[in-house]
Amino acid sequence: MKGKRITIGKEMAELEVGERLSLTEKIEDKDLMLYLGLTNDANPLYIQHDYAAETIYGQPIVPPIMLTGIVTAAVSKHLPGPGAHIIRQQLHFPKPVYHYAIVEFFLEITKLELATNQVTISVDAIDDEGECVMSGEVVVKTPEKTNTEQLSKKGVINGN
Repeated sequence: MKGKRITIGKEMAELEVGERLSLTEKIEDKDLMLYLGLTNDANPLYIQHDYAAETIYGQPIVPPIMLTGIVTAAVSKHLPGPGAHIIRQQLHFPKPVYHYAIVEFFLEITKLELATNQVTISVDAIDDEGECVMSGEVVVKTPEKTNTEQLSKKGVINGN
């Protein structure tokens, strides 16, 4: 994608404490199969119905890292958006998520650190039974324009 103009997400000055994002995801077999294929994760608890039926869960569960991936994608796409990067996370998974569950994710900015261009975002996820399946926070480095991008916008680069 070299040479293509990329839109970056919100910079620190554009963010506010209390800013929120919510999204709903349905966990489908295709998502689970992609994850298992990409990671070579062979945990039978995630995909083998016969095995999982004999465990305390009674059925296959969704790998917690998949839920983390949904949060990572929300940060990358929306809050703050493209160019943002998670540098620290602390997430808890108090209840398993089962295949085909519908999970609602809630992200909210709780802290802005102007000196470091870092934002703290609280994360909560609720399953279709209204129970918490994930909680915690992520610390995100916000997108920053490079000097080249700033000069280009001012018309100093590219002969403008």
